[in-house]
Order: sequence, then structure tokens, then C-alpha cells
Amino acid sequence: MLEIKSISKTFNAGTVNEKKALDRLSLSLKEGDFVTVIGGNGAGKSTMLNAVAGVFPVDEGSIYIDGTDVTKLAEHRRAKYLGRVFQDPMTGTAASMQIEENMALASRRGAARTLRPGITRKERDLYKEQLKILDLGLEDRLTAKVGLLSGGQRQALTLLMATLKKPKLLLLDEHTAALDPKTAAKVLDATDRIISRDNLTTLMITHNMKDAIRHGNRLVMMYEGHIIYDVSGEEKEKLKVSDLMQKFEEVSGGRFANDRMILT
Repeated sequence: MLEIKSISKTFNAGTVNEKKALDRLSLSLKEGDFVTVIGGNGAGKSTMLNAVAGVFPVDEGSIYIDGTDVTKLAEHRRAKYLGRVFQDPMTGTAASMQIEENMALASRRGAARTLRPGITRKERDLYKEQLKILDLGLEDRLTAKVGLLSGGQRQALTLLMATLKKPKLLLLDEHTAALDPKTAAKVLDATDRIISRDNLTTLMITHNMKDAIRHGNRLVMMYEGHIIYDVSGEEKEKLKVSDLMQKFEEVSGGRFANDRMILT
């Protein structure tokens, strides 16, 4: 479903601020793979996600989504293949619009627009059913303005909106990092249920080693623009945080992971 072939990206090339963020990185995801991506600050995790989403062009290499070469496609033209949830809960929803209006925008994404009434009863019933999976009571607040919701509720709604059209690839960029632990756990539970229900191919970036181990069927560790560890199946199920720390220390020459990784 996703094929990343030897992509490289250097920022501020030829200046004192030159930074090689990705160095001939390759990664393949089969349909239905749920891959968690772990690594310290500057490892290239978000750069990889942004490269897949088309936020910026890569310097070399190619990217395929479901067999289609999207390497040179602009960000807005790749959007039909992707669902994405960002770290900031305020991103991804329209605060001044109602919950049902936000969901209507998401569900009609890419469809032809007509002059028919805004939201039909059938659509409203569908939105209620979809919202129930979040277990946050939002199905009873369809006409509430999104700006009145908590950060966790907005992030959960964004997740639902990103998956309404069953994208070819779901990108989760530390989507629970800004939430308190209890809310983050709820959003992750909803994430698991939606991905499992729709068999979505997913890349989830996280700093939380426990979450990286607990969720998904495959774990990838990055360091300085490379993938240094790729584990799945029974081997992943047996992983412990101490195993990841040891692996990180081996490749980084004895340096510890950043505090954020250790504390989470």
C-alpha cells in the first residue's frame, strides 16, 4: 500500500544550517499494516510523514501509494489517498462550525457539490453511529460548536473525520502527544478500533515507547534519517521498553534517547 524507495531530504543545503533529515530511506507497508514509528528528536520521523504527504518535495527517491507514483504530486493532489491527524488538537477541525458540519465536510471530501439541503437525516444518523465508537458522548452533541470541545474531544473528532472516507493510508503524527494520559489512552483505543474495523494501512509516529510497543503489528525505529530497527509479529509482542533503549544506545554510540522518550 505504501512504498518509499531510497528517499533523501536535506534542508538548508549549502549553508551553515544544513541538515540531512532523510538519508536514502526505504520502507514498505502492506495493506492493513499498522506501523508505529519511534525515535529521538531529529531522527526524521515527521520529515518522513511530511514527505509522504507531499508537504515538500524529496531530493531523490520515489514514493508510491497503492501502486501510484505520487513522488511529484502536489500536496492537495495526494490528499485523496490520505487521512492525517496532527499533534495539535486545534488543527483538523473548523472551530466555528458544528460537529455535524465538520463531519459533513469530511464525508463529502472529493465529491461533487450541489445546492441540496445541508445535512440530511440519513447523514445525521450515520454521524451519530460513527461518533459512538469514540465513547465520548459526542453523538448527543451534533449541533455543538467544535470550538467548545476539549482538546481530547477535538482530536478524537479529527481522527474520525480523517478516516470517514477510508483512506488508502492514515498518517498519525504524535496525535496524542498534547493530551493528558487518560484522554490519550481513550483516543488510542478509538484509533485501534477504527483501524481494525476498516483494515486501514497506518503510520503512527510516537515518542512514547510503551505506546509504540502496545499498538500496531509492526514497530520501526529511526535514527539520523535511517531506519535502524524494524520488528513485527511475535518478536514485537515480546518487546520491552528496555529492549528499545538498548537498541537506541547501540546505534547512537552510547548516547541516551532524549528525555521526552524516557519520561513517556
